[in-house]
Amino acid sequence: MLQPFFADLHIHIGRDMYDKPVKITGAKSLTLTNILIESSRNKGIDLVGIIDCHAPHVQQELKQLIDSQQAYELKDGGIKFEDVTLLLGSEIEVYDENCQGPVHVLCYISTLAKMEEFTEWLSTKMTNINLSSQRYYGSAKALQYKVKELDGLFIPAHVFTPFKSTYGKGVKQSLTEIFDPDLIDAVELGLSSDTDMADQIAELHAFTFVTNSDAHSLGKIGREYQKIEMEEPSFKEFNWALHRVKNRRIKCNFGMNPLLGKYYTTVCSKCYEPLTTNTTVCPACGSTKIVKGVFDRIKELASAREPKPERPPYMYQVPLEYLPSLGPKTYKKLLENFNTEMNIIHHVPLNSLTEIVPEKLANAIVDMRNGKLIITAGGGGKYGSINPS
Repeated sequence: MLQPFFADLHIHIGRDMYDKPVKITGAKSLTLTNILIESSRNKGIDLVGIIDCHAPHVQQELKQLIDSQQAYELKDGGIKFEDVTLLLGSEIEVYDENCQGPVHVLCYISTLAKMEEFTEWLSTKMTNINLSSQRYYGSAKALQYKVKELDGLFIPAHVFTPFKSTYGKGVKQSLTEIFDPDLIDAVELGLSSDTDMADQIAELHAFTFVTNSDAHSLGKIGREYQKIEMEEPSFKEFNWALHRVKNRRIKCNFGMNPLLGKYYTTVCSKCYEPLTTNTTVCPACGSTKIVKGVFDRIKELASAREPKPERPPYMYQVPLEYLPSLGPKTYKKLLENFNTEMNIIHHVPLNSLTEIVPEKLANAIVDMRNGKLIITAGGGGKYGSINPS
């Protein structure tokens, strides 16, 4: 029987079990075990992709959880911990002769044994296998072939961000110039774009879209995610959902309004003055450091002439912590009464919320649920903001 499950498939590890950095910009509290606990007990996420599982010390911590019977491997792939399933993933930086700049990709492997095999192979093509998002010395297609040899999944990451993405550079570039499109399982949109924006590019019509948090702290887990119809959260079921096998499918994408993303508008990266795309010198501060926004970049690349494909709805939402006046004590009170963030965001009725929090905040939660929040756009590496009502 198919059921809906929430999935966030791009979460970083800040520190390993020896307190050594994995994702250098990740929070120290962002350990493997803390991610699993936060996702299961507080966020209510059913399926998480931790994309630093190629690191040997992360694998060692996983083995300890399995040996202590806190976690176990599923027969259809993935590792179960309490109420959450872990997908073993790796974010890798590719920069071969076909790339206009460094490009990040996500690789998911079904079992710990196969991920260890992947690590052994990667360690001959990376300077430091212990760190996240490291440069891989080889071609993008060779990486795809290896992932498929291990029966893995391959997804280009945050494809529109100005840095380290497929379309991010200010030049015309096709997905097919870098990758074998037949070996791409989905495309990750990133925080500054949504389905309608991405479907302006015709070559993306062939791919399933995913949207994920790219979390660098525990609080950011679930800021973007999807609802997937599957029999259970597992690697095989997720794979089937990406390819719409036996009615498995992504039912809905939930993400921040692109206006909240760090790179939505073209701005001066020094003073954040909004600018037009042809500006070379900021009139406000004189800086020449202009960061082109995702909105403007997609307009440059827009090529779709045929009708857009039928897609799951893309619903605008944000984590509870983004709401004005919702501090740590209020957040804790909400969890104590309603269990998980997913339950609060999606299901708890207004009258129940007003019994626990002020009416203004309760209305803000419901407005968020219905996509009615007022947004100030972000850009140049600075997030947008939600305006108090």
